[in-house]
Amino acid sequence: MNRLQRLHAEFGQSPWLDNLKRGYITSGKLTGLVAEGVRGLTSNPTIFQKAIDGSADYDAQFSSLIKSHTSVEDAYWRMVMDDINSALDVFADVHAHSNGVDGFVSLEVSPTLAHDTAGTIAAARDLHSRIDRPNLMVKIPGTAQGIPAIQQMITDGRSINVTLIFSLARYAEVMESYVAGLEANPAQDLANIQSVASFFVSRVDSEIDRRLDHIGTDAALALRGKAAVAQAQAAYQMFLAKFSGPRWEALAARGAAVQRPLWASTSTKNPSYPDLLYVDTLIGPNSVNTLPDATLAALLDHGALARTIDAHPAAAQTVLEQVADVGVDLSNVAQVLESEGVASFDKSFAELLGALGAKAAALDA
Repeated sequence: MNRLQRLHAEFGQSPWLDNLKRGYITSGKLTGLVAEGVRGLTSNPTIFQKAIDGSADYDAQFSSLIKSHTSVEDAYWRMVMDDINSALDVFADVHAHSNGVDGFVSLEVSPTLAHDTAGTIAAARDLHSRIDRPNLMVKIPGTAQGIPAIQQMITDGRSINVTLIFSLARYAEVMESYVAGLEANPAQDLANIQSVASFFVSRVDSEIDRRLDHIGTDAALALRGKAAVAQAQAAYQMFLAKFSGPRWEALAARGAAVQRPLWASTSTKNPSYPDLLYVDTLIGPNSVNTLPDATLAALLDHGALARTIDAHPAAAQTVLEQVADVGVDLSNVAQVLESEGVASFDKSFAELLGALGAKAAALDA
């Protein structure tokens, strides 16, 4: 077995691909990645901006849609949903052979809805209705306004990927929304509901390292590159605690699956850090790592496979305490990163619609 296959077979972690473009489907590349051991896929507005605006693969379909008087935004969603449906086909066997645990493809609601609970609920229901496939996960941002939407979707029986989680406090709210949603679900059998909680990693180090550099003391500088992994490892301890004990056992008896933590933003942003810093240190059962292309290739080539996610939980907690002690406000870090994450996806969405609008105008000229 290669490293991707061993990661799942020996360590219980599912490697997912953090990318999607039409060429991956038409060329057979995505099918090849599944054969190598990729077990799911995530997408976001930035990924689709790069895919659609960065190639001619969508031009013929877009032209046809515009000429049939489809609006620019509706044309965007049609193209995106065609890609998602094709990816769902590619991962259907993984979903079936994993008894519904893996083989998921994630599609995010419009980023304009990140602070709109009712709008998010309506959009998530609409996507699940329009793409009526068992291995679809709709992505909902883990904002304060997203939390009740997540709970409602789980109560509805829909599989959800919670994205843009940057803090332990928000992660606790996300897990509670999942458990409470399951408890409110009227079905006796909960086995068809799956969820992942996408906990972002490398962006955390980027922001904290910037603050540590500004503080500039020896103690602060010694902590660079350590906080993100420590926070993710602390999150895994919270996961183990949440999905155990009498409350969870009552739901497990109804077939409920744990909400797996998913490590997101796992490419290394700082070139002085190891390229697999956010992969090799976060391996453990009942978890997912969603990997951009280059990180996936690096894992296949030289990933160090060992159970690391809970090897030193006390040391992880100590790092977080030290970061706070030198003057970094982790709560503020999370607020900044969440705002930037929402704004980044919103910007990608707006820029793509603008570019598509210009193409549509040229077609009409």
